[in-house]
Amino acid sequence: MNRDLVTMSSQKKVSSGSTNDLAGLTAPLNQQQLGQLQQTVSELSPNQLAWVSGYFWGLSQAQTSGASAPITQAAATVASKPAGKLTIIYASQTGNAKGAAESLENEARQAGIEAQLYDASDYKGKSLAKETHVIIVASTNGEGEAPDNAIELHEFLQSKKAPKLPNLKYGVIGLGDSSYEFFCQTGKDFDSYLAKLGATSFIDRIDCDVDYEAPASEWRSKALDLVQEELASGSEAEVVQLPVGQAAAGHSQYTKQNPYTATLLTSQKITGRDSGKDVRHIEIDLEESGITYQPGDALGVWYENSSDLANEILAKVGLSGVESVEVDGESLSIHSALVSKYEITTSNPQFVTKFAELSGSKKLQKLVEDKDKLREYAGNTQVVDVLAEKKTKLSVEELVGLLRRLTPRLYSIASAQSEVDEEVHLTVGLVEYQKGDSTRYGGASSYLAQRLEEGGEVKVFIENNNNFKLPQDDSVPVIMIGPGTGIAPFRSFIQERDNRDAEGKNWLFFGDRTFTQDFLYQVEWQKYLKSGLVNRLDVAFSRDQHEKVYVQHRILEQAGQVWQWIQEGAYLYVCGDATRMAKDVHEAFIAVAEQEGKMSRDDAEEFINNLRKEKRYQRDVY
Repeated sequence: MNRDLVTMSSQKKVSSGSTNDLAGLTAPLNQQQLGQLQQTVSELSPNQLAWVSGYFWGLSQAQTSGASAPITQAAATVASKPAGKLTIIYASQTGNAKGAAESLENEARQAGIEAQLYDASDYKGKSLAKETHVIIVASTNGEGEAPDNAIELHEFLQSKKAPKLPNLKYGVIGLGDSSYEFFCQTGKDFDSYLAKLGATSFIDRIDCDVDYEAPASEWRSKALDLVQEELASGSEAEVVQLPVGQAAAGHSQYTKQNPYTATLLTSQKITGRDSGKDVRHIEIDLEESGITYQPGDALGVWYENSSDLANEILAKVGLSGVESVEVDGESLSIHSALVSKYEITTSNPQFVTKFAELSGSKKLQKLVEDKDKLREYAGNTQVVDVLAEKKTKLSVEELVGLLRRLTPRLYSIASAQSEVDEEVHLTVGLVEYQKGDSTRYGGASSYLAQRLEEGGEVKVFIENNNNFKLPQDDSVPVIMIGPGTGIAPFRSFIQERDNRDAEGKNWLFFGDRTFTQDFLYQVEWQKYLKSGLVNRLDVAFSRDQHEKVYVQHRILEQAGQVWQWIQEGAYLYVCGDATRMAKDVHEAFIAVAEQEGKMSRDDAEEFINNLRKEKRYQRDVY
């Protein structure tokens, strides 16, 4: 901090234009050199001073690397114009935006364009004034909120501190899920904020749905062509390019596009016989894959749909299943395509809207007119049950035109590699409910819990989550709130802290329906509590008493202790349901700050939001 202050002070003195100020600086020059410099400076115009400043900086960099640079007009860069380059910033919660940004960086470098990739949390908003071309890749969190790593940048661009950006050209990729009301809202926000600051969009924003790979790839190609054309013209600024073909380094061998074929070791039910839920402890073998992961990361699972469900859908639309369809240049039977290439469980508003038009269903057409009711219906009705609203014969092309492409499911990892070595563990709740006389299942959860047998192969990859990580300092206390399957990452946290002999205190809040049937990993947690690794364990079993009790109630009951831990520097972690639980817990934290910190509501909200910015309050919600 002190070094930064000295640098700022020095810059102010030089920029004042007074040569006498040079004498007051501590400089690595003798008196003769300083005198010559003062005489030269006094004879230069402000524009010449700016040129010389840029030249000498460039010369110092060249000499540092062992090169020599003759003083020529061509060798110097005018300081007022930054080198033309592409800066890529990603706002990512679960890793999709990060992955898309990394692909963009790699493709840019392959094209010979210098590209720099930034996590939004590591990028200073004021630096936008120095950029020539920026692309922001942004996912949307919760109900239109910016991802945790982008909160500060998102707020900065709305503030009075944000610089004017008349020289900036930008593009935005928004990633989201059209099933939600605030589809791609963060991408829309960044587009709007940059435009208001005077920046120019060099390509229209794209709002991508869950099957974003193809449209995002096409957009990236167009965007890079435009960037390359503008930078190559030299009209914007001096161009700095890399040798064509130089690729970005550090990417994992196994990715979403190139998953690892692993083996299922264990699928064990860990809820009681009389539980209303079926929760599985899943163990997957990663032996000899070289795959590594950290607590807080997620495992991407490519799954196959139920063959019976595919047949049921085909019967609804009058197809036999042997009809041929081309997918990614491969000819498949429509039945095979439904099993392995398309999403055939969860519905979405676009699917309902398109089928309403094809079928002529008055019920669905009326639903389409009310966006809120449409969203609610689509979120609670599977594909096969939408098709059942009105018997309609469809061609193969019409059917696949209704469907989204299959995308992998992400599961919070429930193990630390320091504990399980070449394995990865998951905690998977089977999605299961009755629809008339039929039982409906979740696509990925039923695949892992029912259709995939032990010893069977499953395609997986690691999705790093840098927004959900243990503190680097092992002495820091942590408070973990993980009801239901939200317990998964905290099992990995505790295993990691155990293996690292971390001295920091650990406090877990866990909740579910009943103590006897739904206490996930009960024996493990009681062992950790007895050994002292877990210092506090507060549980909330909602159906064990007349009035419902949830984790947020336990937080409020322990408000004094929670506040004390926060004052001691504790990190707060929340994992689980985003719709209700995460909101209720957030409100509980605000209430704790109001009550124990003696704050107003506004001050308490600001305090909790600052914890998020400082990465002391992290959430993995879905």
